Amino acid sequence: MGRLAKTPKRDSYDVVIVGGAMLGASVAWFLAANPDFDGRVLVVERDPSYSACSTAHTNSCLRQQFSAPINVEISRFAADYVRRFRDEMGDARVPGIDTQYFGYLYLAGDEATASRLRANAAMQAGLGAGTRILTPDEIAAAWPFYDLDGVVLGSHNPVDEGYFDGGTMFDWWRRLAAERGVEFIHGEVVGIDTVRDRVTAVRLASGETVSCGWVVNAAGPRAAGVAAMAGLSLPVEPRKRYTWVVRAAAPLDRDLPLTVDPTGVHFRSDGACYMIGATPEDDPAVAPDDFAFDHGLWERKVWPAVAQRIPQFESLKVVNEWVGHYAYNTLDRNAVVGPDDRIGNFLFVNGFSGHGLQQAPAMGRGIAEWITTGGYRTLDLTPLHVDRIRAGRPLGEAAII
Repeated sequence: MGRLAKTPKRDSYDVVIVGGAMLGASVAWFLAANPDFDGRVLVVERDPSYSACSTAHTNSCLRQQFSAPINVEISRFAADYVRRFRDEMGDARVPGIDTQYFGYLYLAGDEATASRLRANAAMQAGLGAGTRILTPDEIAAAWPFYDLDGVVLGSHNPVDEGYFDGGTMFDWWRRLAAERGVEFIHGEVVGIDTVRDRVTAVRLASGETVSCGWVVNAAGPRAAGVAAMAGLSLPVEPRKRYTWVVRAAAPLDRDLPLTVDPTGVHFRSDGACYMIGATPEDDPAVAPDDFAFDHGLWERKVWPAVAQRIPQFESLKVVNEWVGHYAYNTLDRNAVVGPDDRIGNFLFVNGFSGHGLQQAPAMGRGIAEWITTGGYRTLDLTPLHVDRIRAGRPLGEAAII
């Protein structure tokens, strides 16, 4: 896209999107591609290098193994969208998206978890997912490298589950949205003006005031600060999540599914390497620009869990490591999407708690439908609306990594 301008071309837009990473880009693209929308869109991104955003630190995974039906349906759409990406974009320049679908394998270490996985698998299968329950003997037959001591059963979905090249999707959403007239600028929203129950304008750090018909909060881990500018509360905060890429002295003879261990550590194949992820033992909110790395976490928690589950991984060499942020919804770790219950033209696309990349296609489509028609036309996203936050009514989702 080239270097972004630092000031907008106009003083008024139909839609202003605060944040231009994966979720903001999705909304921008689906608006630009919607034949019923002919408005002007401004995307304000504070860091056009995207080096510190959650999108840049994602593991780019895709799964249907959730416990809330709405999340399964969102991911089913994402898998279909990824498969049809080039056709969806309608441009011969757009490549297909590379995928590696070896599935997630959830391992239950107790009967309560096993019972939950059985119930989830039945619900997921009813919605079209390929989830299957495996006994320890069946797991051992498929992947003989696991030490299954203490494992009661596993839940595995080999269909449309694994990881995909989210970077390609992100790049082409931004590029083609810009070609269709969406304006992206390098700037920061520092204030939001409201009159009674409507947003009227956003104020930029560069000094401009831009009037608008809609504001879309796509600010990732900074979402609560953007909401507060409009006088709104949002229980979303940055929390650290760690990733390591390793080489094994004795590589496995087959793909390693994305294995979710009872310890909470998860690991999968990543080309010739393996990718490992973990939550810190202490998991507080952090500042949005805090990426300090706890180098002791690997020795204390992560490597012992991996080596116990896969003895062949006794010898691993770390070749890359990073820490990123979840935009963590402290109420229920599910997304907050759609209009505010008091300021109806302020729209949330926030709080994805680690599964935002795979939910981005459905979110962009849904928000574009809401802006264009005043409602959802394909998948009903109202279970994710902010009214549950205001009422303290969590949407249950047990399958959070």
